[in-house]
Amino acid sequence: MASTKTDALTGKALLQKVKDLAHLTKREKARECGYYTTTKDGQIRVDVTGFYDALLEARGIQLDPDKGKDGRGREPTYRVSVHKNGQIVIGSTYTDEMGLKPGDEFEIKLGYKHIHLIQLDAGDEAE
Repeated sequence: MASTKTDALTGKALLQKVKDLAHLTKREKARECGYYTTTKDGQIRVDVTGFYDALLEARGIQLDPDKGKDGRGREPTYRVSVHKNGQIVIGSTYTDEMGLKPGDEFEIKLGYKHIHLIQLDAGDEAE
């Protein structure tokens, strides 16, 4: 059964339309924003999942399931714990995402409950 898809709103236009349609149900909002298909026999199928994915993306939240995987099936958690020897290890998934290379240097700034790593450029020195 073939279907035709409409042009759906994205970005700021989507966010504004959703704000204007606050009184409608989620299915009605999705349809009004263009997230539906019409089948050959005239049935309308609302794409609520596509609507919410576009809404999250418009708000700056990416839901790419393959982004950040390290090749072993695990995803980065952006959390680490102190090892028994007192060290904290930042895995290659994070350094790869930042484009870091062996030899890149950082200045360490300690706070009350935080540590800041500030990347130094090749000519910079820690103050």
